[in-house]
Amino acid sequence: MESKPAAAASSPSAIADVRRLYKAVSSGGAGEIPGLKIAGDLEWWFHGPQKCHYMMKKLTGESSAGDFEFEPRNIDIVDDLVIVEGWEGAEVYWVHVWTLRDGVITQFREYFNTWLTVRDVRPLGCSAAPLWQSHPQELPERSLPGLLLAI
Repeated sequence: MESKPAAAASSPSAIADVRRLYKAVSSGGAGEIPGLKIAGDLEWWFHGPQKCHYMMKKLTGESSAGDFEFEPRNIDIVDDLVIVEGWEGAEVYWVHVWTLRDGVITQFREYFNTWLTVRDVRPLGCSAAPLWQSHPQELPERSLPGLLLAI
């Protein structure tokens, strides 16, 4: 079953917005992204080792540009979510799930060293297949805990 994209993130600009965000974060300017704002009441979820809150530290200005570099390897849109996946060698794997509404980031979920599966569990969805799954090509043998993100 094909998921019906929500207007919030289905526009072609959503991926461009997120790419701009990562470029700004890598240069140390996460608070200054033209056309994209972070909601004052941003909902943030994190799963992974406590020392690995890298993106939230960058978004809040707690860390500098060189502390951890995020290089997106894959960006997908599922419903109103923009899912970004990246890995650095065999030890670091991350997934970020952004919810954007009218150019405002309203929710951010950060998964560090965790496989992620996104499923539609709404009553009308009845989708047996996952809408999205982690798929880093360089880490097929790595054993990481798995989580299910239900939308």
